[in-house]
Amino acid sequence: MKNRSDEASFLFVLLIIVTMTFSMRASNNMAMTTVPLLASYFLGYNKTEIGALSALMGLGTFLTSSLINARLKPRERRRAFMISSMGYAIILPLFYMATPLSLWALSAAAGVVMGNIMPNIITSAGLLQDRRARERLLSIYTLSLSVSLVVGPAIEAAILQHFSVRSSFLFFAPFGVSVAALSPLIRFPEGEERRGGAAAVISNPGFKTATYNILAYNIPFATLTAFGGIYAVSQFNASYSEATGLFSLFFITSLLARLYLSVRPIGEVWTHMAISISMTVLGLLLMTAARSLIELAIALLVLGFPHGLTYPLSLISISRTFKPEVRNAANSQFFAMMSLVGIVTPMLTGALADLIGLRYVFGLLIIFVSTLVPLIRRNAKAVDEATKLVM
Repeated sequence: MKNRSDEASFLFVLLIIVTMTFSMRASNNMAMTTVPLLASYFLGYNKTEIGALSALMGLGTFLTSSLINARLKPRERRRAFMISSMGYAIILPLFYMATPLSLWALSAAAGVVMGNIMPNIITSAGLLQDRRARERLLSIYTLSLSVSLVVGPAIEAAILQHFSVRSSFLFFAPFGVSVAALSPLIRFPEGEERRGGAAAVISNPGFKTATYNILAYNIPFATLTAFGGIYAVSQFNASYSEATGLFSLFFITSLLARLYLSVRPIGEVWTHMAISISMTVLGLLLMTAARSLIELAIALLVLGFPHGLTYPLSLISISRTFKPEVRNAANSQFFAMMSLVGIVTPMLTGALADLIGLRYVFGLLIIFVSTLVPLIRRNAKAVDEATKLVM
């Protein structure tokens, strides 16, 4: 009976996490990729302003994740999580009525609630004690992210064939309602947690591995999210529907990569990270060299594979090197670091794009990714060695 009870509990947790993750990420990604189109083609923003807009959203997420979520006790954090989930359901449809001024406020508010939602879903997915079960659940969690990122753009592409860009936010509003409805069912740690000093978290090799690894991909991905649609429209004369649909191609290969991680337990993280980095460089080369919409689509298909690998490998690195009572602090700091990328990257790449053009920006990113390889390799090797000792 105990085994059946444990299995039923696992399936319940899995169902809640997968459903909420799907609803949150599908709608959030729609907002992140559609707001730049709305700002550029309907509200008169230039690329520097669009970069600043994306940065503002990232700033809100960074502040709440690092300064609030990482410091609250489980009961207080649960309350903030539920309030943020309800706030998200309210904010999402308001983008439909956005003006050049209110778009700034809505983007900042969306970033704030994100910082209180996503880290707690990650922590909830990593609460299991058994390492293999925990890593399987984390992989399935990231798999649900990929499913949402395939289905979401496909839905929006169909919407944009018949409705306006603004209308997308109304069609995706039910996903926000789902997030609010499911928020009371997300598990939080029982009892007290150790906050863990920032220095102790940052110096951990698992955290270093996760951070360097995510930087190698999230900086290109943040650029792609903010300017990928504009790149397709301006350089290859794609329609709004085609520009949005291209993201589905990207997320299909991401889904395949995460499906692989969900069914096959991870041994050494460095081996998979090396594959991920190589494909990132190849994909950026193809982005830079693309001369047609088909070539751009091929580049996005290649870039989808490292997108699928990078995030779960980073989460696994953290789960292997932090004790359960410190994981919320580590996950919050990690998510804050991801948000910081979302602040800095669009501002820099937006300004660069105005100066040299988007095509050359993607080329410059190859140099940046390459400089991170030695750092990732050294710390990932340390994680692999530590994991062998524990086993």
